[in-house]
Amino acid sequence: MQLARIQAIFEKDIKDFMKNTMTIFMPIVPIFLAFIYGRMGDSMEEEIPLMIVYIVVGVSYASVTAGSMMMLMAEENEKKTLRGLIMSPASYMEIIIGKSLVTALITFISLGLSLVIMGSNAILDVQQIIGLLILFFFFLFLGIGVGLFVKTVGMTTAYLMPIMFIFGFTPMIELLGFAEDSLIMKVTHYLPLSQLIEMGDTGSWTAIGIVLIWTVAAALFTFICFQRVKKDRT
Repeated sequence: MQLARIQAIFEKDIKDFMKNTMTIFMPIVPIFLAFIYGRMGDSMEEEIPLMIVYIVVGVSYASVTAGSMMMLMAEENEKKTLRGLIMSPASYMEIIIGKSLVTALITFISLGLSLVIMGSNAILDVQQIIGLLILFFFFLFLGIGVGLFVKTVGMTTAYLMPIMFIFGFTPMIELLGFAEDSLIMKVTHYLPLSQLIEMGDTGSWTAIGIVLIWTVAAALFTFICFQRVKKDRT
């Protein structure tokens, strides 16, 4: 693994990120949402519920992490530069790390500001931080994997919306009136965000294992997409 290659990919993505108005807009979404929820907390004069905090976390990861990665990868595809990147001497890990650094930086700045605005420290213990880091990699791999086969930046919206709803707004599914024993609710319970909320309520480490399984599956999905794109371009 060569740091020079990683740095070159990082510097290129910084420039691409700043040129793309959509990627610049993405970090504002969770901050705006945190401002709204923060105002609600002030009016109620009580701590913001853990579910609300994790909705902001989910939106941060879905919009900034997954959304930005999809758009950056789709832009490479649209400009026909993805082939050059994949066929370059850079390894799979060098490409993943290089392209992840910009997204990670922007994600954690956006999420940090959101938590400050809400005045919440409910997810700042060691267990929750470990869960958040694993969840970050889940959304990161998901975004890269989808971005590898999206042909244009405009098409990313069609993929981002279901990711945002299913994985970002997971707690909101419970408010749609489904029966507790329905299949949808049973599946929802095992989604990553639901597991971290349960971990926050119960302190169980089992949730970390379930989220880790999701992350490994997303990493495998990304690797398969990478190999398929590489094969198609040889």
